[in-house]
Amino acid sequence: MAAEVDPTGLFSDRALLGRSSTADRVADILRARIAEGYLPPGSKLSEDAIGSALGISRNTLREAFRLLTHERLLVHELNRGVFVRVLTVQDVIDIYQVRRLIECAAVRNLGMPPYDLSNAEAAVAEGEKAAKEGDWRELGSANIHFHGAIVALAHSTRLDDLMRGVLAELRLVFHGMENSRAFHEPYLARNRDILAALKAADTVNAELLLASYLNDAEKQLVKRHSEAIAAEPTPSL
Repeated sequence: MAAEVDPTGLFSDRALLGRSSTADRVADILRARIAEGYLPPGSKLSEDAIGSALGISRNTLREAFRLLTHERLLVHELNRGVFVRVLTVQDVIDIYQVRRLIECAAVRNLGMPPYDLSNAEAAVAEGEKAAKEGDWRELGSANIHFHGAIVALAHSTRLDDLMRGVLAELRLVFHGMENSRAFHEPYLARNRDILAALKAADTVNAELLLASYLNDAEKQLVKRHSEAIAAEPTPSL
């Protein structure tokens, strides 16, 4: 049975709620916590602990849980509670299909330069700092920030909202790779290459690099998830 999550850090997020504590804002906070790796797959979410940390009602929190369940980030188990979802191999395949459709199209349809690449540059710098410090979980976060910045170049709030959910699911895909230098570090170099192509306004090459990146990452993560499932003990009859 998964241990309850200690929502350390949520107290500091209370200020984000403002005076009108809405379920949407609570969902935004919890989604961000999942995307940053603080709430791993299988974690049980305590209504009392989270509600107290954020200073919100039980009904507001339950509505936020419902929203995130609809986004496939949480799952409600009868008589057990609410848990961060554990993804399947098919989930990984589907997430990368969606990423290719969104990210590659965003690059393909950038239009005429110049492009505001400041957020993408900041994400690469964030990744370089994390790599230098050997913080591979933070490097994973920087990678997520980079790809969010790529989609943001499309200047579409709807795409940004969709991508936030996809990238939160991606963090669940990364589970088991959190401390893996061998997995995360090579993709930092590939982010640099994509950024360089965009700086040169070579969107054709940027899209090719991005598509190759996503294909390779999908293969690695599908393999890792398949091996993890195969290693699980077979239930006794």
